[in-house]
Amino acid sequence: MSAEGPATCRVQLAENPRLLKLREIFKSKFGSIPKFYVRAPGRVNIIGEHIDYCGYAVLPMAVEQDMLIAVEPVKTHTLQLANTNSLYLDFSTSADNIQIDKTKPLWHNYFLCGFKGIQEHFGLSKLTGMNCLVDGTIPPSAGLSSSSALVCCAGLVTLTVLGMNLSKAKLIEFSPLRATDVKLPGGAVFVIANSCVEMNKAATSHFNIRVMECRLAAKLLAKYKSLQWDRILRLGEVQASLGVSLEEMLSITEDALHPEPYSPEEVCSCLGIHLQELRTQILSPNTQDVLTFRLYQRAKHVYSEAARVLQFKKICEEAPDNVVQLLGELMNQSHVSCRDMYECSCPELDQLVDICRTFGAEGSRLTGAGWGGCTVSIVPVDKLPSFLANVHRAYYQRGSRSLAPEKLSLFATKPGGGAMVFLEA
Repeated sequence: MSAEGPATCRVQLAENPRLLKLREIFKSKFGSIPKFYVRAPGRVNIIGEHIDYCGYAVLPMAVEQDMLIAVEPVKTHTLQLANTNSLYLDFSTSADNIQIDKTKPLWHNYFLCGFKGIQEHFGLSKLTGMNCLVDGTIPPSAGLSSSSALVCCAGLVTLTVLGMNLSKAKLIEFSPLRATDVKLPGGAVFVIANSCVEMNKAATSHFNIRVMECRLAAKLLAKYKSLQWDRILRLGEVQASLGVSLEEMLSITEDALHPEPYSPEEVCSCLGIHLQELRTQILSPNTQDVLTFRLYQRAKHVYSEAARVLQFKKICEEAPDNVVQLLGELMNQSHVSCRDMYECSCPELDQLVDICRTFGAEGSRLTGAGWGGCTVSIVPVDKLPSFLANVHRAYYQRGSRSLAPEKLSLFATKPGGGAMVFLEA
């Protein structure tokens, strides 16, 4: 398959205030001007939470908020990174010896991941240096994939500097994804609201425990249905092996698992293994000391949420007169499941969802990993101005939330464009 380079666009900087400002800051910082700019969007997951790693489809949407990097290749082998946000300190390292400290989720490590990913993919040793200035409009730690956008942006920066491309075939091999376009309804917009509670996935055990609970649930369900449970890792694999519907998987879950928490000893009894085998061959190092696992709830969420994603897509395709109402109902159901079955919400998110529904959202739910971050709401266009004003007054004009930048806290968004390289015209 032929290689395809990144989309490239020539722009008049005078007509783009953000690029123009970035150019001036870059010149002040490095004493030179950028050779090109790279953009990668954030994304919001409209529906389909915590089911991708279980083998099921999700429904994300690229948003207008993005990461933008101004770039100048240099003849040295030094990689210099700076950020327009003064909270993120400058960083410099050799391009030939990239070391990433996995214990510290520092902002520049995400850039280094994209850079090193391209280096390793093509087996390169000697890489040119570059000066890079990063500017982001995606709220951090909010479930809008700011870190993923930075990794993607850095990879595209590296490709562009090297004059290289990734073929579509290699992209599929590198990350085996299938994508299907879904036409979203007119007459409504999606509104992002930040709870102002940050949850750092890299610094918590919540996420890791949920992943392991899903794996254990899959193994117990497989054992119950006389499958080779030791080869099963994901809940989606159980359904695929049985060849049954998601509704049938929910029924099987009711029969096979109990709502009460499972102890490690009970998991071992169900699988017919010893505790040492569970700890060394199934549990991850960061879940070996967990005392209870809620397997019934996690499986119920995953199978019901996977069904909601398919229903959402079907409603979008059929576009009935009450399409916005029907999609909103699915989003509401999703939040209840995330809150009660997956237990990945928090009081602030629940409050914000209630406020959004009160002031005109047809549906509202947490988005992203949860335990903080953002909500996404579907709002009829004619209600948008009053919705934004009322939600802002009810949630953000209180306490420390009043200090949050309004444009990063509450905003309507529409499907944004993909990654892009900008050249000065």
